[in-house]
Amino acid sequence: MSTSPDFIAELVRAANEVEKLSVYEKVRLLDRAITTIRDMREQVGIPPSGTATDAVVGLQTTRVAFARGKRTGDHVKAALLDAADMIRTLHIVLDTERTSGT
Repeated sequence: MSTSPDFIAELVRAANEVEKLSVYEKVRLLDRAITTIRDMREQVGIPPSGTATDAVVGLQTTRVAFARGKRTGDHVKAALLDAADMIRTLHIVLDTERTSGT
């Protein structure tokens, strides 16, 4: 399993080369990102809202719509960058909690 910084770099790299990825690779990266964000949110203590305003729900919507041919590679690129940003932020929060001992 990759570390958060490694996965963030993988997401950004994939977003920058989204046209080179297969549909399967794009969907798989979005799935991994969604799972990672959910797991990290749980560690931080952020409960899932499940509402349309939840960024994870937005990622899931993009993933499903793309898999059905309803979204473009540009939508996936934006979703991958959003996911990388969320994981980066959650990683900072978790790292801060670990170093502060809370």
